[in-house]
Amino acid sequence: MSELDRRTAIKWVMAASAALRLPSVSFDALAAAPAAKGYGKDPDLMKVYASGDLWPLTLTKEQRATATALSDLIIPADGTSPAASSVNVVDFIDEWISAPYPEHAVDRKTVVDGLAAIDAEAQRRFGATFAKLSASQMSAIADAMSADAFFIRYRGLTAGGFYTTPVGMKDLKYVGNVAMPAFEGPTPEILKRLGLA
Repeated sequence: MSELDRRTAIKWVMAASAALRLPSVSFDALAAAPAAKGYGKDPDLMKVYASGDLWPLTLTKEQRATATALSDLIIPADGTSPAASSVNVVDFIDEWISAPYPEHAVDRKTVVDGLAAIDAEAQRRFGATFAKLSASQMSAIADAMSADAFFIRYRGLTAGGFYTTPVGMKDLKYVGNVAMPAFEGPTPEILKRLGLA
């Protein structure tokens, strides 16, 4: 498959993904957007912004506690990397769902409603908020909700936030974006496979 074909295929996949999400857009989700005035000016790319500098954030202290517990359940600390919350994944998710764009408004509603559902289920089953449960109790709730749209989207946001940090890239053993002293070009085997040798 040529590079052009790959790019076309990727565009089709992205278009299909976007089209699948269109029916879930609701006026309720758009109305729940934080009070930001338009998109504003382009950010200064030389400045380091803190979470919440560009628009008001969404999550309350209680929602952040639930989000932290869930993120750390999805990506816990292990022998090679820290838990998701240790690299500010919850800040990333809060920033993402707070952005004043229509597709982010859909995620905002999904995440806020999902966090409320998880806490309600924790109260129903165990009489405590999700963040105060044991790991096995949290896992029981997450397992029961693993097919829900909220859990699928939240897991994707957690992984996206974690694996785009330097720690997450190291965990994946990603070696891209590193200067090489020399580039020898493709190997003879690759050139032969491509019909160029």
